[in-house]
Amino acid sequence: MRTEKLNYHLPPDLIAQRPLRSRSSSRLLVLDRSPTAFPLGGSGGRLTDSRFSSIGEFLSRGDCLVLNDTKVIPARFFAQRATGAKIEGLFLAEIKTGVWRVLLKPARRVKPGEKLYIKSRDKNVFCTTEVIEKKTDSGWLLKVQTDSDAETILNKIGFPPLPPYIKRDDSLRAAETDKRRYQTVYARKAGAVAAPTAGLHFTNQLINQLKQAGIHFAYITLHVGMGTFKPITSETLEDHRMHQERFEIDRETAGIINRVKADGGRIIAVGTTSVRLLETVATNSKVEAAGGTTGLFIRPGYKFKIVDAMITNFHLPKSTLLALVAAFAGLDKTIAAYKHAIEQRYRFYSYGDAMLII
Repeated sequence: MRTEKLNYHLPPDLIAQRPLRSRSSSRLLVLDRSPTAFPLGGSGGRLTDSRFSSIGEFLSRGDCLVLNDTKVIPARFFAQRATGAKIEGLFLAEIKTGVWRVLLKPARRVKPGEKLYIKSRDKNVFCTTEVIEKKTDSGWLLKVQTDSDAETILNKIGFPPLPPYIKRDDSLRAAETDKRRYQTVYARKAGAVAAPTAGLHFTNQLINQLKQAGIHFAYITLHVGMGTFKPITSETLEDHRMHQERFEIDRETAGIINRVKADGGRIIAVGTTSVRLLETVATNSKVEAAGGTTGLFIRPGYKFKIVDAMITNFHLPKSTLLALVAAFAGLDKTIAAYKHAIEQRYRFYSYGDAMLII
């Protein structure tokens, strides 16, 4: 399939730069993809405009929401070269104690052997690092000259790792809001450098309401990496190299999902990350407890094994996330839904509104 088929034009002012005051007050576009629904674009399907706080109206007792409980680490940091030039960094992984894999910008003049001075949040020098080498496909390696582990350091120096389409500087005030809102209320296991944004719409109150209505909840973990923002640059989807992400699903959670499925309830994945994990561990309409990494690329033509419905935000053109949505809802229905969302001025991307695809 040609990548261009996943392209669309979005007015820049529809890219949400700030979260709404209340998480669940975001809008919800419900796409009924069934062939018997009122025709949408000539291929079946129906659109309903709603609010996320009303999502329970589209769920049934016995359904199961599967949520990704990864926790976003404060992976964005600032440093300074000896020349005084400012550098922005993004922590990706700790290769071994004191050795970080990072992205740096601007990095055109940075050279191996150079010293960089990492700044604390109050803009003072926190520690010194040495640039070890440039990795052709994954940024830079830094030797951090401190005895503390990466998580400890980042909790002292780091800022929320917002995607590049959300504009932020090193303002502490904005960072405090983002630290709270660029995180789901059920985040538990630290390791992501991007949020599973479909889950940002849930509040503890809404979760409790849904539980009282007979909706089951299951928590899985997939640590979202920066590859989630990597655009598809190849002419066809088949030529794209998918990124790897770490995941874990335990026996108790697998048991919840399998019992719901056996009892006729729907498995509703909250976010593309949950879809990707569930489909990775699914065989014969069941999931298995497992842990490891997944490089599964779900694109049109994929046959889903376990997921019956999904909640998702609106995604970038020509992205693997949009390819997954198109695989689930159908390409024509997806593009028609996005056209409707743009016409109705929905808010897009991480801090934007949501879709429920049933």
